[in-house]
Amino acid sequence: MKIFFATFIFAITLSTVQAQIDTLDEKTLAEVLISANKFSERKRNITQKTDVITAKAIANSNSQTTSDLLSNTGNIFIQKSQQGGGSPILRGFEANQVLLVIDGVRMNNAIYRSGHLQNIITVDQNMLERVEILYGPGSTLFGSDAMGGVIFFRTKSPLLSQSKKIRNTGNFFSRFSSVNNEKSIHFNSSTGGKKFAWLQSFTYSNLDDLKMGGNFSTKYPNFGKRIYYIDNFNGVDSIVKNPNDRLQLFSGYKQWDITQKFLWKQSEKISHLLNFQASGSSNIPRYDRLQDVRNGRLRFAEWYYGPQKRFFGSHEMNVASSGFFNQIRTNINFQHIEESRQQREYRRYDRLDSRLEKLDIWGFIFDARKKADRYELTLGADAQLNDLHSTATRTNTITNTISKLDSRYPDGKNKMNYFGVFAQHLLKLANGKLIINDGLRLQTIFLKSNIIDNSFYNFPFTSIKQNNFAVTGNLGIVYLPDDDFRVVAGVSSGFRNPNIDDLSKTFEPTTSLLRIVIPNPNIDPEFSYSFDLGFTQLINKKIKFDFTSFYTIFKNAISLSPFRLNGQDSMIYNGIVTAVFSGQNNASAYIYGFNSNITVEIAKQISIFSTVTYTYGRLKTALGKQIPQDHIPPVYGKSSIRYESSKFDSEFFILYNAWKRIKNYNLDGEDNPQYATVDGTPSWLTLNWKNNYKVTQKTNLQFAIENILDRNYRPFASGISAPGRNFVLTLRTNF
Repeated sequence: MKIFFATFIFAITLSTVQAQIDTLDEKTLAEVLISANKFSERKRNITQKTDVITAKAIANSNSQTTSDLLSNTGNIFIQKSQQGGGSPILRGFEANQVLLVIDGVRMNNAIYRSGHLQNIITVDQNMLERVEILYGPGSTLFGSDAMGGVIFFRTKSPLLSQSKKIRNTGNFFSRFSSVNNEKSIHFNSSTGGKKFAWLQSFTYSNLDDLKMGGNFSTKYPNFGKRIYYIDNFNGVDSIVKNPNDRLQLFSGYKQWDITQKFLWKQSEKISHLLNFQASGSSNIPRYDRLQDVRNGRLRFAEWYYGPQKRFFGSHEMNVASSGFFNQIRTNINFQHIEESRQQREYRRYDRLDSRLEKLDIWGFIFDARKKADRYELTLGADAQLNDLHSTATRTNTITNTISKLDSRYPDGKNKMNYFGVFAQHLLKLANGKLIINDGLRLQTIFLKSNIIDNSFYNFPFTSIKQNNFAVTGNLGIVYLPDDDFRVVAGVSSGFRNPNIDDLSKTFEPTTSLLRIVIPNPNIDPEFSYSFDLGFTQLINKKIKFDFTSFYTIFKNAISLSPFRLNGQDSMIYNGIVTAVFSGQNNASAYIYGFNSNITVEIAKQISIFSTVTYTYGRLKTALGKQIPQDHIPPVYGKSSIRYESSKFDSEFFILYNAWKRIKNYNLDGEDNPQYATVDGTPSWLTLNWKNNYKVTQKTNLQFAIENILDRNYRPFASGISAPGRNFVLTLRTNF
């Protein structure tokens, strides 16, 4: 505990000039450009707190997955239900309340759920050129779901040649990690002339079962251990003792990612980019569910996501200096998503349940910017059309008989369509020392679901319809008395329209209690109103201090509450009397907190970095009672020291979390107390060391030791324990 508090103080007082979060080689506050503001903009001009993970930082992080990349920054909390996943939390908001955007196109769709969302795994971190994290409501620019913030992924693009010669560039790496016997390879190459360029990439990863740390707390010597598991011998399920209870059996998976891009420079003012991305996986075991216990024994013999598939295609056109506008960008895009859930309870050979979702999404985006000396005006319109097909079957594994099953979503037509227009304005006053940010969005959303077979539940309705309208906006002030000091204050609103998952889903939650969640057609949109205040100070170009605080009011919060179906508060589900629940707007909430970091360059080649984030939230129920808001992480952060030279880079860093006491859990929400200790989630810290050696001008050797002390821990709300001591070896070659 003393070590933890020492680290906590270190986190508040130190930081780095070469951090993973930001292009911190900046010498003034003016040099960082962000693109998540629709068009490139100086970071110092934006009221909203924004972090940037650069291409160099992504390569140095050398993370297995995109969620690990975000977690290793120390500024984003990640929940995991299985090894193949990761659910980011921003300012106490998670899952469908945080917007994911890839290459300008929203990833959130009609079935992004409210619990813990693992879809970020389909983003190939090895193809990322840049990640930008916008904290706080981002609905003015991006619409629904951007309540806690926006995570903006930008992938690498083809490179044109600046001469008559063909320009060929590329990268290859191979990585091995000991903690899960990871074997990953990645290749990308770009070939470009003066008018045309082509980029292609391929990534393949094979991860075995994950081994947890062996250094257990004396108070919780068995926390997270995989003591028993279910195996099948000659067609018979048996509960077997695990010979290595630190090995989290049935957590491994495989994944592949492909990217193809084609760039055509039509003229000096017009360019076109075709962007194709595909991601697929093997079956991904739902590790937390495989630990569930009912009647004193493990419940599920099988519980896994089927191969997760994401296909993305878009055509983007960029036009410079067109009439009134300086820049115009249009994007027509299409996404096809497939995800499925397979589950079978112990010795229930008669019911292997499979639920499959196929989702087609069409989108259109138009953005235009007018830029003058004192002002910038961005106008835009966007639309997204979601078309969902949901099916389900039950298989008798002995007779191979297949029967119809209740689907996760209605078995008829499921459509959800977004349409929005916005204006974002930036005005510079007092010779650029005072900058005003303001914006407004008008959004309409149409949703419809039809139930064809109503025999499973006998709902009193067979059609669910909504047509909602929302107005959101933002207003902020940036004060820049000189190049080394910056003060910001702002207010912004966000909203999230209920999607098909909220209104139309039927499912059994992950809980020891017997509950069934059924559709509720009468849910209204959620709204958030956030107030930000912060400042940044540079001292002698050697020290940088950054502090941001926020207070958020959360209205119409959707939470699971008891419900009545046909006048009854329970029903028979899978042969068991089960309480009926549904999502309802029966609560409001307030959330506040801060993020703080200080940067110090202590020598030309040596720098230190630290950051800390604190969040507090409470729900106000309809009866006026205050209870803990779910998705609120404990205090967390990172501290590091880094050495960098022309041949060798080295970083030693600490990642840490404070306690999350059980009294601060939302026991009816998504905090998963069943996967914590009886007291909650204990505090933890890990020591880590990463190195990069330039063997030749084009070849790098990377070596890392993660969780050096082999600490056993499990992040808050997670259903799988974190990796133990891990040795990572990577060989990278550029050409």
